Amino acid sequence: MAGEVHYHDYLQLDKLLNAQFPESDKLNLPAHDEMLFIVIHQAYELWFKQLHHEADSIAVIMGKPSLNDNSPELQTVVHRLNRMVTILRVLVHQIDIMETMTPMDFLDFRDMLRPASGFQSWQFKELEAKLGLKFDHRHGKEYYTAQLKKEHVDVIKKAEGDRSLLDLLNSWLERMPFFHEEENWKNFIVHNITEGLHPFWSEYRYQYQNSLAEAEKNNLAAFDEMFINTVTNEQRILTTAATKSALFIMLYRGYPMLQLPFQLLNALLEIDEQLSSWRYRHMNMVHRMIGMRIGTGGSTGKDYLKAAADKHYIFKEIAQLNSFLIERRKLPALPPEIEKRLGFVAL
Repeated sequence: MAGEVHYHDYLQLDKLLNAQFPESDKLNLPAHDEMLFIVIHQAYELWFKQLHHEADSIAVIMGKPSLNDNSPELQTVVHRLNRMVTILRVLVHQIDIMETMTPMDFLDFRDMLRPASGFQSWQFKELEAKLGLKFDHRHGKEYYTAQLKKEHVDVIKKAEGDRSLLDLLNSWLERMPFFHEEENWKNFIVHNITEGLHPFWSEYRYQYQNSLAEAEKNNLAAFDEMFINTVTNEQRILTTAATKSALFIMLYRGYPMLQLPFQLLNALLEIDEQLSSWRYRHMNMVHRMIGMRIGTGGSTGKDYLKAAADKHYIFKEIAQLNSFLIERRKLPALPPEIEKRLGFVAL
């Protein structure tokens, strides 16, 4: 039988509470706020570890050959994605604590940190890769791992080579069955047939075109590029089939069968939003603390952070679908067979 568990030992508090070694103490140049600086960054790294724990578990579920959408598995994915969103909100709010340190407080120890920098957080870069940020889509990709230890570069490169959450999302969306069953659509009313297009998407294109204001008419070309053009765009991750499924989920999310899929997509958008909020808060904090000076790791400081914040949207292809929504009252009425499958199963 195992011995009794003690709070102090279980949490390894001897290690945790004795892992802060201010550089200012070593040099006998006291800087009170350095302890705050260390604790906040250690807390960030602990939360990054938890985000990895959640993301890895989600990847295991979504990587199954056949994820059962009518089982607790999908609810587990949504629940853990929402937990990730909540953790990211905490990361944003931690900047409030950091900003109790003034620029002069920071200068008391800033130069002692060179060349250490938050730019060297390999856990964060690995998390971005696991979520789906591709190497080719990174800002400053030519030097984003230049300051890391080799073992940490290897960890990030492995994550970039594995299937990301965005890749797994694409495979899951492609499996949506409703458009492959032609017999269920034989009585579906189509006002304007587009050759080579499924009846539903022909009708939806017609309704979308009629919903556009005069100044938005060019949006139809963007619709065709997104939902009809099957030629692979190297800048896109989601295939045409996956993109159609995602839009269908957004449009008909009121049906019970599509509620959890919609929550999954919405959680991914929220993750992107919170990551963006964190990057912009970080950028503004850096500008407030050091102005136009370079970062301790040699980056361009605020300018680098702004460029990364503008570019590093991981689930932007999902966000773009909001441009192609129409009013609920104009949605095509689904065939009874499809409606039945999207509702609760009658006993």
